Amino acid sequence: MEILIQIEELIMFLGCIYLFSRFNLKWWWFPVLLLLPDFGMIGYLINPAVGSVSYNIVHFKGTAVIIGLIGLAKENRTLMLVGIILLAHACMDRAIGAGLKFPDSFWHTNLGTEKFW
Repeated sequence: MEILIQIEELIMFLGCIYLFSRFNLKWWWFPVLLLLPDFGMIGYLINPAVGSVSYNIVHFKGTAVIIGLIGLAKENRTLMLVGIILLAHACMDRAIGAGLKFPDSFWHTNLGTEKFW
């Protein structure tokens, strides 16, 4: 089942790449913007509880969808782009097994305990 979820996340990530392509921006912007949501980890400099909140707000797909829909409703391309980038980043993270964080530890996520490399 885990691989099926990762494939689903990868497909959503590819959909975000397609949506990004509709903005007619230079392609190098995509990887640059894709890394910005990781600034949500700054809260971990205070403690894991604060870090989990700041991280989860930025990595919660609902945040991305709400921002994107507000942008769509207001015809604001910047908000639409922010929503797409946030969603792409969250899908990318989930595809590699990184989930939303619990307040006790950076490595304790809704997907279990992260085991990178």
